[in-house]
Amino acid sequence: MTSYNLARFDLVSIRLAVACAQTGSLTAAARDSHLALAAASRRIRELEAALGDALFERHARGLLPTAAGRVFVKHGLTLLQTMEQLGAELADLRQGIARHIRLCASSAAISQFLPPLLARYGEMHPQVHVDLEEQVSEAVVTTLREGRADVAVFVEGPDTAGLATRLFRKDELVLVLPATHRLAGLKTPLAFVDTLDEEWISLTAGAAMLQKQQQAALAANRPLKLRMQVRSFDAVCHMVASGLGIAVLPKGASLPIVKTMKLGWRPLADAWAQRRLLVATSAGESDAVITSLVDFLTEPSQNAKTKHRNK
Repeated sequence: MTSYNLARFDLVSIRLAVACAQTGSLTAAARDSHLALAAASRRIRELEAALGDALFERHARGLLPTAAGRVFVKHGLTLLQTMEQLGAELADLRQGIARHIRLCASSAAISQFLPPLLARYGEMHPQVHVDLEEQVSEAVVTTLREGRADVAVFVEGPDTAGLATRLFRKDELVLVLPATHRLAGLKTPLAFVDTLDEEWISLTAGAAMLQKQQQAALAANRPLKLRMQVRSFDAVCHMVASGLGIAVLPKGASLPIVKTMKLGWRPLADAWAQRRLLVATSAGESDAVITSLVDFLTEPSQNAKTKHRNK
């Protein structure tokens, strides 16, 4: 197994290599890194010599990362981001912020529940800073497992073996469609199988509701005609408003958008439309600050406040 002298990978050179990949130009990367062109060229050559691999293919039009270059840049970006976070947290210490908690949450949790809760928690614990990252539910659980989050909030469904979970909230999925659509105009619950002739707009892969739709279509031995996938509820509604398809979205998050865009909506009769959202930590988590946040998010009084706010 080849070992590398990591001490030779100084942050200036790493930042330069990342800039080369992003701009495709050594001249531009040198300028962005405040280096002379000759010094920048030497640093890239030294990195390549230390790795034993070329990081870039040189062309008349500039630089193109090699396979080794893409791997180096991926990890280099992570390292640079970690160092920036380190600097930010050290600066926060001087301003009285003693702790950062990394919270990764699904779109459903963020759009329906978390903002007022995190605002209240911040008022109660000004010395704790909660860093929030949004992902689809599968990615939320992966992020927690890999140690890149301290707390995760997601829609029940992904494998939670080895995690400690508690109920966070419940929500409901509804059908969102153009106001003039043939299925619009009624508020009686509709079976999902009766919608499978339609084209669908959904979130990207890993979203809990997309997985439920795919499972339901498979159980009915019918295809799910997935036309477009986007990254936000708002984008889904814009696609629906344009007549590109229909969608399933969380009721609490989508109804304000539905009203603004003058769309239609309808309840779903399927049991899987009633969902549970979980909050999770690593099993055996003993950090008092992390436990305090989880307790706050799941205490009954906070649940009541959120329901009142959503009315």
